[in-house]
Amino acid sequence: MNSCELQKIIDYRFKNDKTLQTALNHSSYINESKMPGEESNERLEFLGDAIFDAIISEYLFTRLRDSEEGELTKKRAAIVRESSLAGCAEKIGLGDFLLLGKGEENTGGRHRKSILADAMEALIGAVYVDGGFEKAKDLVLALFEDTIQGVVSGEYCSDYKTALQEKLQVNGDVSISYVIEKEEGPDHDKLFYVRLLVGGGVMGRGTGRNKKAAEQDAAKDALLALESN
Repeated sequence: MNSCELQKIIDYRFKNDKTLQTALNHSSYINESKMPGEESNERLEFLGDAIFDAIISEYLFTRLRDSEEGELTKKRAAIVRESSLAGCAEKIGLGDFLLLGKGEENTGGRHRKSILADAMEALIGAVYVDGGFEKAKDLVLALFEDTIQGVVSGEYCSDYKTALQEKLQVNGDVSISYVIEKEEGPDHDKLFYVRLLVGGGVMGRGTGRNKKAAEQDAAKDALLALESN
């Protein structure tokens, strides 16, 4: 898809289109294409991760003047987590604009949470490089507004495992365990799949770039199932 459409969606016009294009280049595409002068979005992802943290930290510090460091840290973690990044990427259709290698394309990489989250960070980094901190801040606060407000108001839980445990054990002890079903990908970009067992039965499943993230995702899945019943 044309990157001009993405710029309309995020309401930001790049001065240097090359910066945006780099943010959309997955490493699998660069490895296969071997085009001289082209680079993947990994460096922009690294930068975007730091900028995202800084923007959310500043926002929470400014808005939640009565909150202690520990509470601010928990709320920030709930906002900058992989699922939030991937959800935002899905909302703006970022996966449709990514350039992927054939292997990633054929295995559903365009919809994979880890790839979408990384691309979202790369996009934030690209806006920062192209337009500076304030433009990146405008982008983040606009795209993540619902998530930010949900976390600030207490609507979103920052620790799904604890919330699930408290909900299930209100009437006594319940056996809760997390089992790794499989691992995929290279060591630097591994994806973990976890199933959540309650009393021996499967209650939720989750994925994440590390075991803790996958367990949190599985706990969230179980909480959503409980709330829908």
